[in-house]
Amino acid sequence: MSRDYLAIADQYCRDVIAGKILANKYVKGACKRQIGDLKRWKKKSSPYQFDRERATKACQFIELLPHIKGPLANQPIELAPWQVFILTSIFGWIGKNGKRRFRRCYIEVPRGNGKSALSSGVGLYMLCADGEGGAEVYSLATTRDQARIVFGDAQQMARKCPGLRSHFGVDVLSHNINVLRTASKFEALSAEGSTLDGLNIHFGCIDELHAHKTRAVYDVVETGTGKRDQSLLWVITTAGSNRSGICYEARTFVTKLLDGIFEDESQFGIIYGLDEGDDWTTEEALIKANPNWGVSVRPEVVLPLQQKAMQLPSATNNFKTKHLNEWVNADVAWMDMRAWDLCSHPELSIEDFAGKPCYIGLDLASKTDIAALMILFPTEDGKFAAFGKYYLPEDTIFDGRNSQYPGWQQVGRILATPGSVIDYEYIENDLIDLCSRFEVKEIPYDPWQATQLATRMLEKGLPMVEMRASVANFSEPMKNLEALTLQSKLLHDGDPVLTWMVSNVVAHLDAKDNIYPRKERPENKIDGVVALIMALNRAQINAGEGPSVYEERGVLML
Repeated sequence: MSRDYLAIADQYCRDVIAGKILANKYVKGACKRQIGDLKRWKKKSSPYQFDRERATKACQFIELLPHIKGPLANQPIELAPWQVFILTSIFGWIGKNGKRRFRRCYIEVPRGNGKSALSSGVGLYMLCADGEGGAEVYSLATTRDQARIVFGDAQQMARKCPGLRSHFGVDVLSHNINVLRTASKFEALSAEGSTLDGLNIHFGCIDELHAHKTRAVYDVVETGTGKRDQSLLWVITTAGSNRSGICYEARTFVTKLLDGIFEDESQFGIIYGLDEGDDWTTEEALIKANPNWGVSVRPEVVLPLQQKAMQLPSATNNFKTKHLNEWVNADVAWMDMRAWDLCSHPELSIEDFAGKPCYIGLDLASKTDIAALMILFPTEDGKFAAFGKYYLPEDTIFDGRNSQYPGWQQVGRILATPGSVIDYEYIENDLIDLCSRFEVKEIPYDPWQATQLATRMLEKGLPMVEMRASVANFSEPMKNLEALTLQSKLLHDGDPVLTWMVSNVVAHLDAKDNIYPRKERPENKIDGVVALIMALNRAQINAGEGPSVYEERGVLML
């Protein structure tokens, strides 16, 4: 007998909202959105209607499929309440034209919660039972092996389900599942060996979007689904490490949607994980982040991993990412990103500090890469306010290496200089302008890249101070910057470029407990952080907190 899926979904929503089921604010937001939509769209004149039959049909179909792995292999799938909620929400809502309301969905959930099996079941439903003639269903990824995970599970499900094959006329081949009478097909495609342009996609499944280094596959699927009347772009992923990538971009869009900052009736989203301030070392944290806790996520397996992560810092971030769905950018990260986010004050404006004393850290890096200029204002209450300016050659912004660069340039967070190398004249003009508007005490710079610029600025009377990028110069201010952040005494305006750079920093610890900022990969830029550390160093020395032990011993070159 079929279960009452709508009652299951409704009870799940109410239990989440009431706190009977541990859940973070984004899960609560998704549940509140559904409850609210059901209340406000009751009338026949409403722009959307909830079709109970369609919502039920999708769940019924998937529960006729078998598990293919683990101790439940060959047994029929029984959807968990959270999965029922997602499926009934996505498939139940239709517009006045009878077509699907949600055309894009983003589901973020930790490892082990049955993502791939759910995606495979949905893929088969979209192939066979969604009523689409000539349906093109794809599992897509950057690599062939990743793309075949969802497709391979769907193959095995179909092979173990003779009723499905006979009823719908499904033929399962090595590289293709098809329904001849509707001219529909299900395939795995990758950017690695396929031309993805020109696809006419009914259902595009992108599993583990966080692993995509570029936005190419996502953009192809989003464009390809636009050719159908009720296509579905299905993204299901764990958290990742690249805050400049397409996955974090999609995630950010969904968080704003669930926070009620804006509306998009075609986007469904839900993100499992922790809230700010949650203690990740508790079992309650694991229950909260993992909706399948005690089902496919086994406590006896995950709890020992949690204990290991508590004892070994090198294992901490990997555990948080995979099992608590927390975005951490480096395997051995330096900054507590939650504390950093709490220092964000979007209303903060550099104009509020007109005429105030400040320090400007300057990291020119390479002429073909990001140059950063950080303005740091000490405040009367012992805090610091930081503002950044970033410069990139125009050619680099649009070469596809970082999907966020064009957007940051468009909103004024990055200044593009013409050509293939940075024109330092733009930086010099900004330094002169800043010195006319603020009381610039010092401008520390690394002579390795900036000697000629510094000479020109000194001739114009700017307070340039040489500061080499050494452990001696960076360790204490780097520790101080971390301490200020943890105490919410480092203020910023939510600068996404600086936030990305902070998340990229790996703290290298030497035998004397000195630390130094490093990055794991060349694409993980940290120039803004380097400039900020330089500015903080000079600010604290001039405030009487120095000189450091290195200066006292005469080994610091300034």
